[in-house]
Amino acid sequence: MSEAAAGTRTAYVHGVALWAPRLPGWSVAAEVLRGAAPAPDQPASRPAPALLAPTERRRAPDTVAIALEVAARACENAGADPQQLASVFACTEGDLAISDYMSETLARTPTLISPTRFHNSVHNAAAGYWSIGTGSVQPYTALTAHRYTFGAGLLEALVQAEASGRPVLLVAYDIEARGPLATMATSRGILGAGVVVSPEPGAQQCALMRWRTARGTGATAALPRNAQLVAGNAMEACLPFFEAIAMARPRTVRIGISPSMSLDIDLEFAAGHA
Repeated sequence: MSEAAAGTRTAYVHGVALWAPRLPGWSVAAEVLRGAAPAPDQPASRPAPALLAPTERRRAPDTVAIALEVAARACENAGADPQQLASVFACTEGDLAISDYMSETLARTPTLISPTRFHNSVHNAAAGYWSIGTGSVQPYTALTAHRYTFGAGLLEALVQAEASGRPVLLVAYDIEARGPLATMATSRGILGAGVVVSPEPGAQQCALMRWRTARGTGATAALPRNAQLVAGNAMEACLPFFEAIAMARPRTVRIGISPSMSLDIDLEFAAGHA
C-alpha cells in the first residue's frame, strides 16, 4: 500500500450552501457552476440573518449576515439540527469594514467608539451569534490561515468529524476590504460557503470524500467562467470544491492548507445524483 493510500480517510458531504451576489443560494449556484444556467445579471442584496431578533438583524455586520445565512442553509440542506452540530467558522480577514472603522475612530475620536461595533469586531463574532441564534451549546472553533483559510477550515471539520464520530458544520466567509486596510488585506465582495461533513453515510448525503493531506502546492482551479463570479474575495479558494459537487462527477480537488501542504479530496457520487 502506498504512503498516500495508507493516509486516506473517508467522509461524507451531507449538505452544502453557497452565497455570493452573483451566486445567491445553492439552488442557483449549482446550476450556474455546472454550466446549466447563466449567473443572474443583477447582484443580489445581502441576505438577512433570520435567526436573529429584528434589532440584532439590523445591526448585524456583513460577516455575521453571510455566515449565518450559509450555516442555516447548509444545515437545512443536510436535514441536520443546528443544535446538535459542532461547528468550524473560518474567516480569512475578519470584519475588515469594522476594523477600518475602529482604526479611523481610534485615531481621530477614540471616545466615540461604538460598543456594538466593537462587540462585532472580534473574529469569532459570527460563531457567537450562531450559538445564540440556534440555542446550540455544541463546541465551535473559529480560525484563520491567511490564503489557506478554507483548506484549513475544511481539514479541521474533517478531523473533528472523524475524532468525534459525528457530523460537523463548516462555515467559511469573507467580505469586502475597506479603507487603508484594503491595500494590505485585499478582498472584494461577499462570499460565504457552508458544508456539513460526516464520518458516516446518511439519507441526505450528496458526495463521498476520500481525503488525505499531502506535501506540495498547486491547488485545483475553478473554471474561468465560475472563478470570475467571486474573483478577488479572500475566500475564493472554496469555489473548486463546490464546483465539483455541483457537477456531481468523480473528481480530485486539491486545496492548499499551508505554503507547503495540501488537502487532496477524491469526490465520488451516487448514480443519478445531481
